[in-house]
Amino acid sequence: MTLTADPLRAAAPRSVLPGLLTAAIGVAVALAINWLVPAVSPLMAALVLGALMTNLGVRSPAMRPGLAFATRQLLRLGIVVLGAQLAVPDVLALGLPVLLLVVVTVTATFFGTQWLGRRLGLGRELSLLVATGFSICGAAAVAAMDGVADSDEEDVMTAVALITLYGSLAIVALPLAQGVLHLPVETFGIWAGASVHEVAQVVAAAQAVGAAALTTAVVVKLTRVVLLAPLIAGVSLWRRRTAGAVEGRRPPIVPVFVVGFLAMVALRSLDVLPAAVLPPLKTAETLLFTAALFGMGAAVRLRTLLRTGRRAVVLGALSTVLIALVALAGVAFLGTPV
Repeated sequence: MTLTADPLRAAAPRSVLPGLLTAAIGVAVALAINWLVPAVSPLMAALVLGALMTNLGVRSPAMRPGLAFATRQLLRLGIVVLGAQLAVPDVLALGLPVLLLVVVTVTATFFGTQWLGRRLGLGRELSLLVATGFSICGAAAVAAMDGVADSDEEDVMTAVALITLYGSLAIVALPLAQGVLHLPVETFGIWAGASVHEVAQVVAAAQAVGAAALTTAVVVKLTRVVLLAPLIAGVSLWRRRTAGAVEGRRPPIVPVFVVGFLAMVALRSLDVLPAAVLPPLKTAETLLFTAALFGMGAAVRLRTLLRTGRRAVVLGALSTVLIALVALAGVAFLGTPV
């Protein structure tokens, strides 16, 4: 008995290597796709590549531990690193009216999307993931909420696919609407930052209008990202209070990765992090999230995903319209001509 224990313990760390090596290859391919087609984010490319690998029968059982490690541990590390991109002084510089606009928009979208999901007959977990991704920061927010929710991989892939679809449409639709509504450039930046799903999609939409719009849009968008931590902590607390005894365990009061995220925000805000480390940290964030999304995709069975397709697409459309209208009403209320 004693002789067999040590080899088993020694083999355990090595068991994650096949999956991690596979994820590394998937990340490299996803980055190459993004380089060739910038409109396709590496996160979405990785998710699709992982799903194709599984549904084409390429994935082997030996890959499972490493892919699970990427999906959970690398994801949470990526969320911690994400905090380095946020500085509280930049957020406060927007002014109280814009900050209130962001909070109201995020709150209305988060709870409104879940209500719409229930009306459409979608599951609670899928509605929660879509609400989180659309209201906060896209695929990264979906992945973060998946860490405290009881969702499955199909729900994650559906939510990320909807973010990609409707965020891509917003890249085209919002600049066209700006011309029709005659929004001032900075006002458009507030609208884009408060309503478009992914950071990369916000950049693409705002760049079409001008540099002033881009600067404002990115800061507003990052303000939405700051709300990721309290949102996840709130959901975790709610799940902890409502978890039944049958489940055997309750979620932590505040997930450790959320504490790490807030710590990184504090370090960036206090100028503890040198400016030279920020680009490498941004690269590390992208790599970690891309690896995590590849692992999530590898756990998806497309037949199961297609069962909820039509209603999920409707939810994505309604949520996109909701956040766009709430944010537009907000900029109108701020006194800008709409």
